[in-house]
Amino acid sequence: MYAPRLLLTVPLLATLGLTAACGGASDVVGGPAAAAAISPATSTAAPSTTPAFGGSLNLVAYSVVKSAFDKLIPAFQATDAGRGVQISASYGASGDQSRKVESGLPADIVNFSLAPDVSRLVGDGLVDAGWANDGHNGIVSTSVVTIVVRKGNPKGIHDWDDLVKDGVEVVTPNPLSSGSAKWNLLAPYALKSNGGQDRAGGLDFVKQLIEHTKGQPKSGREATELFEQGTGDALLSYENEAILTEATDPNISHVTPPTTFRIENPFAVAAHTSNPAGAQAFHDFLFSPAAQEIWASVGYRPVDSTVLAEHAAQFPNPGKVWSIGDLGGWDAVNKDLFDPTSGPIAQFYNGA
Repeated sequence: MYAPRLLLTVPLLATLGLTAACGGASDVVGGPAAAAAISPATSTAAPSTTPAFGGSLNLVAYSVVKSAFDKLIPAFQATDAGRGVQISASYGASGDQSRKVESGLPADIVNFSLAPDVSRLVGDGLVDAGWANDGHNGIVSTSVVTIVVRKGNPKGIHDWDDLVKDGVEVVTPNPLSSGSAKWNLLAPYALKSNGGQDRAGGLDFVKQLIEHTKGQPKSGREATELFEQGTGDALLSYENEAILTEATDPNISHVTPPTTFRIENPFAVAAHTSNPAGAQAFHDFLFSPAAQEIWASVGYRPVDSTVLAEHAAQFPNPGKVWSIGDLGGWDAVNKDLFDPTSGPIAQFYNGA
């Protein structure tokens, strides 16, 4: 079994451009043709002596991250370590994807929206217990919760209270299946509860917000597609998803409220991967400066502090950013808020 380790590779000569991609159920990404399509400007800056591992890998990931892996996989395959490695990728709602792996879906590497979706697999021996011991706590990219609005922001939505005004309809996924939905709801909950100190106040606002929601898409990607098709006045979303969508759809824009929530997306190598060397090489590449530049190019906030500093203008700091640690960690939050049978937010969605 592999405990993740950090291996820095040389940076890209240029940051990859931003392109749009929609999430799908399953895709085979990359291969010889895709690797050949990578120009010298998107490959490593100098030849490496790192051995090529070859073989294949199955990536199971949450829906929104597809746009990143559409760039990261070919870039990895253009390195010596990634040469000849074929990667098949499956995308979907984070919780659903984690449960599929738990039920037997083949996975060599996983990237989910929430750390608990990885921890679930530790209990079954599918992911090593030390998966987060890599210098970044297993978090490969970050973002913040933001609000996507219609062109010109006709409803004047700038902050959380604007979402519960009369006549405002909100699109956000169902937290019973989607990791992004949990992040979306924790942002206003943390604000209105003052970091969990006023639980009743936080829940009262979340209940109002849910009463203003339109539809219950299963994933963040499905929520974006529903909003682009004309449903709702506002979409709660990852900042990276908002940036990606805004770049391709002139009819929307995004506003980040003054108080929001830090999103942390974990990556782990499966304990029983059939290609441990290739899986570990891909893991190490994703944390390298070269890959962190790619994360930034598709709107994610890099976990490499140097790369993040270089993109400070792209990622302005909101006035206040709460974190899952401020609320006591995922074990406490899931038990207190999202438990399917006793969590009040789950009951809001079940109509209790």
